[in-house]
Amino acid sequence: MDKDNNSTLQQLDYTLLFIIFLLLCVSLISIYLATGSGHLVLMQFIWYMIGGIAITGIMLVDFDRFRHIAWYLYGFGILLLIPLFLASKGLLPSCEQGCFIVTENGATSWYYVPGAGTVQPSEFFKIFLIVALGHLTVSHHEKHPEKTLRDDLKLLGKIIGVSAVPLGLVALQPDLGTASVLASIMGSLLVISGIRWRILSAAFLIGVLFIAVNILLYIYFPEHALLKDYQMDRINAWLHPENYSGGDAYQLKQSLQAIGTGQLYGTWPNETGVFVPVAYADFIFSIIAEKFGFLGASVVISLFFLLIYRMILTALEIHDRFGSYLCAGVIGMITFQVFQNIGMTIQVLPITGLPLPFISYGGSSLLTCMIAVGIVLNVRSRKRTYMFE
Repeated sequence: MDKDNNSTLQQLDYTLLFIIFLLLCVSLISIYLATGSGHLVLMQFIWYMIGGIAITGIMLVDFDRFRHIAWYLYGFGILLLIPLFLASKGLLPSCEQGCFIVTENGATSWYYVPGAGTVQPSEFFKIFLIVALGHLTVSHHEKHPEKTLRDDLKLLGKIIGVSAVPLGLVALQPDLGTASVLASIMGSLLVISGIRWRILSAAFLIGVLFIAVNILLYIYFPEHALLKDYQMDRINAWLHPENYSGGDAYQLKQSLQAIGTGQLYGTWPNETGVFVPVAYADFIFSIIAEKFGFLGASVVISLFFLLIYRMILTALEIHDRFGSYLCAGVIGMITFQVFQNIGMTIQVLPITGLPLPFISYGGSSLLTCMIAVGIVLNVRSRKRTYMFE
């Protein structure tokens, strides 16, 4: 037992842990600069400590054992999402505060837990989906060692089918931001699942065609489109913020002004800064760029690049399909969120309300990211080396 523990410690990715420590420092400093609140900084630090405990717990279990509970996690997550879906349709009571199911900014996505505040189950479902899809893909290859076109189509259908249920439940809350993260996890697993590229290319084209048709339907036959008015307003506010005075357009204009004010070296500690709504959460990158300038923002982006690079190394080096699939799901999840969050603050992408991983204030998001890192560390620490590799 001691030998196993020593081996695990020796193979632990300390570089990855150091990157997380640096992101912790960036998070605490940025939240304080955005709010001036020591309480929020303390709460974020506490969530980091809880995340550290979660990583320790995950490290105690061989990652291969996650396969035994994959469908239990998936089912548990669905059971958590169904009441939120029912409440979003008015079939269960919800309110902005003081009740069990919480609605904020038009989305019914949270449970109120006494002592912990609001908890967003769709955040944790990201992990459940990664584990479930990894187990599903490995099981499929075990049952069908000789890959045929029919087997590939079966696997494609399985992955899309398993992902579609939670994706639909989350999208109907409505929370298109988190739903898009679930889609990115599905996409990352599809890419490395071994399915023929011509099948994946066809599926991708069908998806693009579906989106294009829906946009055209909204323009010419809005009563038949899946996109709602507020969703198109969000897209229009992204494309033409100068034509809108409030809401997402106001956030975007303030974000661009703050980032532009930062210039090369930033304004901290000399200026009070530009007011950006929800700066401590979804728009925290705007604060980083304003206070520390282009150089500070570049350092943060570099940290994320190094984080993802270390995870990719683990995915490539592990001699275990399930471990590789777990890493791929985590990489897809974090990469998409970083790209989307930073992209929306600089008008490259529409605003979706996704937090910046490890930096934005929020317990559910931070804990999910820490658990994801714990899974990658677990896979890395149990990497086996072979004599003739």
